[in-house]
Amino acid sequence: MAVKVDGVKLKVRDVVRVSRPNGKGRFEKAALHPEARERIAATRAYIDQTWMHDDAPLMYAFNTGVGLFKDQRVLIADMEAYQRKTVYAHATGVGEPFAEDVTRAMMLLRANAFASNYSGPRVELVERLIDFLNAGLHPVIPQKGSVGASGDLAPLAHMAGAVCGFAEAEMVYKGRRMPAREAIAKAGFEPDFELGAKDASALINGSTTSLALGALATYDARRLLKHADIAMCLSLEAMRGELAAFDPRVHRARPHPGQARVARNLLRILEGTKRCSQAARDVVFPDEPRQPGTPASPRVQDVYSLRCTPQVHGPAVEAVEYVERIIGTEMNSATDNPLIFDDGNGGYVSISGGHFHGQYVAQAMDVLAIAMADLGSISERRLARLVDPTMSYGLPRNLLAGKRGLNTGYATVQCSMSALVMENRSLATPGSVDSIPGKSNAEDHISNSTWCGRKARSVVENVEQIVAGELLMAAQALTLVEPLAKDYPLGKGSRAAMDAIRAVIPPALEGDRWYATEMRQALDLVRSGAVVEAVEDAVGALE
Repeated sequence: MAVKVDGVKLKVRDVVRVSRPNGKGRFEKAALHPEARERIAATRAYIDQTWMHDDAPLMYAFNTGVGLFKDQRVLIADMEAYQRKTVYAHATGVGEPFAEDVTRAMMLLRANAFASNYSGPRVELVERLIDFLNAGLHPVIPQKGSVGASGDLAPLAHMAGAVCGFAEAEMVYKGRRMPAREAIAKAGFEPDFELGAKDASALINGSTTSLALGALATYDARRLLKHADIAMCLSLEAMRGELAAFDPRVHRARPHPGQARVARNLLRILEGTKRCSQAARDVVFPDEPRQPGTPASPRVQDVYSLRCTPQVHGPAVEAVEYVERIIGTEMNSATDNPLIFDDGNGGYVSISGGHFHGQYVAQAMDVLAIAMADLGSISERRLARLVDPTMSYGLPRNLLAGKRGLNTGYATVQCSMSALVMENRSLATPGSVDSIPGKSNAEDHISNSTWCGRKARSVVENVEQIVAGELLMAAQALTLVEPLAKDYPLGKGSRAAMDAIRAVIPPALEGDRWYATEMRQALDLVRSGAVVEAVEDAVGALE
């Protein structure tokens, strides 16, 4: 079913459905809601009939220059040229182009902002955005150059130039990068498109690039939370840990909702486990310096990376909920300037404001980056313990299978994950507190929201790989000791997770494996959601 573009009800999951191909390699279509179309057309008809003459009062971006030229009238005779020059003047982005999903999300979100009917563009412009999206016409948009203040001017200008068929713009169509005009013609559209008054400003004025990055990163972060809980359970059972720290009574004593939710998830996944018992700990594992028949010392309590999982995963859960609220509001908002309002007397009024400022998105992305960086950090500490028998209670060193010395095991997988943790520490440094004035101080405070969105997306991608690494390594650990610990079954959810992992990644029992392939397979498992689906089929929905 097509995603309805109405300016009111768009959800993060809708953005993902349109921006990324489904399991069959197809993108969900978007469609402008008929009522939204009528509202946009009515507003624009009033604008054209009432304001488009040289005696009209000065209205920013309609009949004036922009920035410090806000008091300079633009004559109607110059309007078409002014719109084109506005796009050209702002198409100053640099760097590698955004990924396809970001570009598609930008196009959808800009159209949805127009559908709220506060921007005043021509209906033909909104429909062209949606038509190009549905046709798979993807503008080439450089990643760098926006400060997230007067909107994401540079990247949106590159999008606008491509959509309007400017000779210098480029698009990707059917996997090929080519001049935008060529791509548009190949897709069956007219390359030339005339911009009316304010169309250019409406296209480029708004923090839509930041928002696209934020919506996609938030969706991925939400999906990752349950995987992190599952990975922790597999690690806990591999190291035969304690369950007492997840007792509901403990979490009623400090009643943070995210913390309690994670504790419930862990107990649900671990339901029925015998591996987290003293009897299981009495089994001597391969690299444990304990004589057979010698009971294990009482565990009493585990290290922080195991015992404090609810207290670390929980804040991440609540941070994602906060970010989802901010992004959800922003997605259904008008973010350009000026905005057009019904005056209550059968007409409209233009009011200048500051909705283009990206501070809400910037701060939300910083929160997301910080929370997810810590989620990755604790996951890496757990998988680091798995490769060291002095910390894993005797699991084979490096989770090694096969002949020692000839084979090395998973130690370098842990090194790679630690590299991602260190990268995340730098990326999690807040960008929303930075501000450099621009344009002769016309923009004297900026949000830096595009950089905040870019780095939050990178952090989430890194954490996806770290959690996938923990799933992979914990599954390897459990496989290696299964012959010894077979009398002590895993929890119901853990068994389901192991089945889902091993259906894709066979046990590495020979030691002659290309680990990058396994890591990629594990990442694909996380992104597909197959492990969570398997666990929830076994134990019911996780929170």
